[in-house]
Amino acid sequence: MTTNLDDHVVAYQGNNIYDFDNELILKWYPHRVLARCDESKSLLELGLGHGFTTNIFSRHFGRHVVLDGSPAIIDRFKEEFPDCSVEIIETYFENFETDESFDVIVMGFILEHVEDPITILEKFRDKLNKNGKMYIAVPNAEVLNRRLGHAAGLLDDMCELSEHDHLLGHKRYYTVESLTEDIEKTGYQVTHLEGIYLKPLTTNQMLTLDLPESVVNAFCVAGIDYPELSCGILAEVIREGSA
Repeated sequence: MTTNLDDHVVAYQGNNIYDFDNELILKWYPHRVLARCDESKSLLELGLGHGFTTNIFSRHFGRHVVLDGSPAIIDRFKEEFPDCSVEIIETYFENFETDESFDVIVMGFILEHVEDPITILEKFRDKLNKNGKMYIAVPNAEVLNRRLGHAAGLLDDMCELSEHDHLLGHKRYYTVESLTEDIEKTGYQVTHLEGIYLKPLTTNQMLTLDLPESVVNAFCVAGIDYPELSCGILAEVIREGSA
């Protein structure tokens, strides 16, 4: 791997406009995952990121292992969540090796960062128990606010990466179609698909409105049924032939 993941740690230190979106999404979707799986089982999570999801999941699984390739992000997580009991392994996803398999694997906003998402999906298929479930969350290029921006002539290409995307280390956006295609070509089948946060306006416009928490939460609830319009796409998948 040639990428130094510590180069992107500044994007996870807060103090930017997108903290609103990040915290909302990353505190919402873990509970959607928990509602669909047996919490007493084992979980392998790829990436610490902002730490919100790991902190939530750690309270619910008998065994919880997290992989992350950035020492700086690992150190930040330990400072931010000192009481979180989780096993963290410092490794690039591509280099991780184990004979252990897991009941649940979560790839939360990971595939947009890696050089080769197909390789990652194929590699971790064999680390998912035969009857296990994997949950994949990715950013959606065709979220409602980007569709509106494109229709208004403000965004030429809905898949275009912003300056903030590059700061985060993003290499791509997904659509419902492209995510489903990658999932199916790597030996999985989709058992459930839903949206994460039906975002109608830009982040700056949402903040300017100063909406009450109940309304913001309603955007998350409404998004469940509209993955093609939501800020993120959440897929539940199983190994092909496991159904």
